[in-house]
Amino acid sequence: MFARAKKSGRYKYLQLVENRRNGEKIIQTVIATIGRLDILTQTGKIDDAVKSLSKFCKNIMVLAAKHNIKSNVFSLGPSLVFERLWCISGIQEVLRNLLKGRKFAFNVERAIYLTVLHRLMSPGSDRAANIWRRNYRIGGIENIELHHIYRAMSWLGEKLKNGSALLAPRCVKDLVEEDMFLSRRDLFTALDLAFFDTTSTYFEGAGGDTLGKYGHSKDHRPDRKQMIIGVVLDSNGQPICCEMWPGNTMDVKTLLPITKRLKKRFNIQNVCIVSDRGMISAETVKTLESETYGIKYIFGIRMRNEKAARQAIKNCHNDEFETIRGPRKKSKDHSPLKVKETIIDGRRCIICFNEEQARKDSKIRETILETLREKLKNDAKALVGNKGFRKYLKLNKGSFAIDEEKVKEDSKFDGYWTLRTNTNLSAADVASKYKMLWMVENAFKDMKSLFKTRPIYHKVDETIRGHVFCSFLALVLLAQLEHELEQAGYNFEWKEIKSDLEALRETEISHEGKTFIARSETQGVCGKVCQAVGVALPPTIRKK
Repeated sequence: MFARAKKSGRYKYLQLVENRRNGEKIIQTVIATIGRLDILTQTGKIDDAVKSLSKFCKNIMVLAAKHNIKSNVFSLGPSLVFERLWCISGIQEVLRNLLKGRKFAFNVERAIYLTVLHRLMSPGSDRAANIWRRNYRIGGIENIELHHIYRAMSWLGEKLKNGSALLAPRCVKDLVEEDMFLSRRDLFTALDLAFFDTTSTYFEGAGGDTLGKYGHSKDHRPDRKQMIIGVVLDSNGQPICCEMWPGNTMDVKTLLPITKRLKKRFNIQNVCIVSDRGMISAETVKTLESETYGIKYIFGIRMRNEKAARQAIKNCHNDEFETIRGPRKKSKDHSPLKVKETIIDGRRCIICFNEEQARKDSKIRETILETLREKLKNDAKALVGNKGFRKYLKLNKGSFAIDEEKVKEDSKFDGYWTLRTNTNLSAADVASKYKMLWMVENAFKDMKSLFKTRPIYHKVDETIRGHVFCSFLALVLLAQLEHELEQAGYNFEWKEIKSDLEALRETEISHEGKTFIARSETQGVCGKVCQAVGVALPPTIRKK
């Protein structure tokens, strides 16, 4: 028999579970659900239950609960690992250097670290971070209070004197990003390839002085004010910087300010921007190619919406394509990529084809059509509002039916995509660079997950910028962790890492003026993660 925490909906419930054998299988049977774990923990009912059960148990550690012994349990693993990454990533040193000469009455670096660690393990508001810390062993935060966290966020988002504003003002957080970049840079480091993506997050309140605006909501909350967040990564998936704009800023208007600031902030002479289809417009491309900017780019084209691109693909013949091969990560299919250079609307473009992608496109379309055929038997008019369904429908004698010609036409583009570029790279190199955008897609997924750190209750731009920037620092630590694990030859899922790190706990036992600390055994991948980042586990039992 054992206890476990079972998540149901928004909450975790404490259950007593027993393993029972059913033939050759072991089945877990829930004996009782005691209640919500957060309520039981806050009210101290778990401790009362353990003390009550101790009279029926002969185990010496449980019997000790009857004799005025005080004990506290803390999760040790998260800070043990990320404190090390906080140092080797350069964040700690950069913050401490920038804070020299600033006479804060508290440790600002520790307040920021607390917020970033909370963002990694249990994303939420800064007020939630101040409560969450109670059950975690985090060095140097003993004297940190909630108003200190707010002040630290305000410092990160503080405007710099004489800082130029290009959609967004220059702030302290910009200095942190630039110093971090310089600390990692050497004679062989160059930011010659940059990946850019955006996301949005909405506010519970007004959303600051200028950031909170109504705009196109990617969270499907047009009723809330929001802000736009952009992140730049290098070719290794390492986060470089983040930018924040008012919520009514369109994606196509963010690329030009980003490229201009990249060159100025990081003293980059030549940079190639790689971005997806949603970031470009004809005006953006024209400006990037102008003498004022002169920036190289590789963009995806909205192929199915551009007549010239579709026609170029139809005119292609298999013998015109060049086949390139390369390592394919996280895929069992090693189908080669085929590329062909062409001119579309007077600009250099690369048409790409992959058989694996063609099979995926075909399967997705067939799934949509199967669902569509079922729904046509009922209320067909309701399908018109669904873009995925609408493009395959036609009106026939007052009723809707599947347009087989549209289906056939759509299938001609399975596995194809088209790239536009002004670089001098070969067609194969252009395609390979763009594929790297897919390789760092996981980093962008982490970014979007971390940046959805709602609820955001801050009322001024400075603290909002600081709050969001802590999500960016969390992304930096995740990238550093992935790098250390890769160097050690490990490939673990983040959910598994987080769970096993939290399971590493320390128990403080105090009795008659003496305090001992007992550490739990490592579970799952915890030990390997600690080894990969270079941290030693504390003794199993030690005296405080």
